Amino acid sequence: MTSNRPYLIRAIWQWISDNGMTPHLLVDADAPGVEIPRQFVEDGRIVLNVSASAVRDLELGNDYISFGARFSGTPMNVLLPVKAVLGIYSKENGQGMLFPEDEDGVPPEDGGPDETPAPPSGGRPSLKVVK
Repeated sequence: MTSNRPYLIRAIWQWISDNGMTPHLLVDADAPGVEIPRQFVEDGRIVLNVSASAVRDLELGNDYISFGARFSGTPMNVLLPVKAVLGIYSKENGQGMLFPEDEDGVPPEDGGPDETPAPPSGGRPSLKVVK
């Protein structure tokens, strides 16, 4: 299956916007294909306001996100591979979603199930109280 990341980004952007809040993207600025103003990058990350009032021509595609915006008064076109988006959240309350950095939507190499630990032998599950 294809990655669910672009679908979740679109849905959460809509949800945040519908609630009158400001959607922000957390982006891995060092990922291949990222075209952003480098002077605003901190620790390899950049946070971008992608509200309808802050950007123009916003396209939340399956492979790329693109829009035009102003940075310190200078207009610039931004291009982001969807894989570079680490999260989308509301500026006002922080609600949203973070994505794993290493997700690539590729099934395990052997085509088998993910490795999960085998249940303990003895036939009966055991639970432990943790305080």
